Amino acid sequence: MGKNTTTVKMKNILITGGAGFIGSNLALKLIDKGHKVTVIDNLSPQIHGDNPEQSSPLYRSIKDKVTFIKGTVTSKQDWLAAIKGQDVIVHYAAETGTGQSMYEIQKYVDVNVNGTAIMLDLLANAAHQVKKVVIASSRSIYGEGKYINERGESVYPKHRTSDYMDGGDFEVKFEGSEHLKLVGTDEDSKIHPSSVYGITKQNQEQMIMTVCPTIGIAPVAFRYQNVYGPGQSLKNPYTGILSIFSTQIKNGNGINIFEDGKETRDFVYINDVVDATILGIEKEEANNEVFNVGTGVATDVISVATNLIKNYGVNVPVAVSGNYRLGDIRHNYADLTKINSMLGFTPKFSFEDGLKEFTNWVNTQEVEKDNYQKSIDEMKAKGLYK
Repeated sequence: MGKNTTTVKMKNILITGGAGFIGSNLALKLIDKGHKVTVIDNLSPQIHGDNPEQSSPLYRSIKDKVTFIKGTVTSKQDWLAAIKGQDVIVHYAAETGTGQSMYEIQKYVDVNVNGTAIMLDLLANAAHQVKKVVIASSRSIYGEGKYINERGESVYPKHRTSDYMDGGDFEVKFEGSEHLKLVGTDEDSKIHPSSVYGITKQNQEQMIMTVCPTIGIAPVAFRYQNVYGPGQSLKNPYTGILSIFSTQIKNGNGINIFEDGKETRDFVYINDVVDATILGIEKEEANNEVFNVGTGVATDVISVATNLIKNYGVNVPVAVSGNYRLGDIRHNYADLTKINSMLGFTPKFSFEDGLKEFTNWVNTQEVEKDNYQKSIDEMKAKGLYK
């Protein structure tokens, strides 16, 4: 595609999964910027509850502001209706639970991989005016993060196994290296996902980055870290450690911290994610590129639990249990050098500031039923929870 200006005003934008947490926030910001937004979403009960048209705050926040199509990305007919007249597609619709993906394998592949394949098939073979596709990729495609060994070499440890985790040793291992130093995962890091979810996100990203340039469409991929903030589902017990812990605390239930509590994640606030994504939509410098989106800071799970308890002012017992889930990673945080230099993105929210915004919002919400044990029982029954 030829370059004309640095930023391109593309008016008609389709967001798949646009009634979800990230999608609805993105939709509202795009509308504020003068874009016309269409959303396709199946209003999944796992995220939106049993009566979403009436009771889902995420759906209701966009209901009268977007063109809404209740549909699924596994339907060719729904895709055809949604793509019509669009300039940009932002593809968020996906099944998202890392643990759940390890036993609902067909469902994750059907929605994430086949749904993306249907879209690309139509873009390759049907008439349309789409000029750009933005895919929500994930830090999960990296699996374990990047480390430096004592010889100064970059190494990528394999997935952890029960062999040593059963004995309470949760750190990653790399053959021939005694001391490993965790560093930020950059976009050139090894791709070796440790869950079916991660594999499907890798597949989505690779298909879009490979097919789109051959049909005159600019692809952009964002590898989001752990996104959180006001509006995320407090109902879904399968994904989102902040919302899971919050629901437990609000119910007065104790928190069971897996492993030794020192496992870390990069928590990135919703506003920062939306801002980064809009840069990718509007800037031609983003075309054909893959970017990390995070804060570049690793936060351990014990800190998450203690900060939430402090913010809510509700004292619940915290047990560091040594339990673990197969498929979970130990550490991964983003190196943001590329997105900063190419798109000028710097996150505005620290974890402390973002967490205050999040917990203030949770305090205004009805306390949801704590269904977390159900998700653990499912994993235990499949031999994935130890």
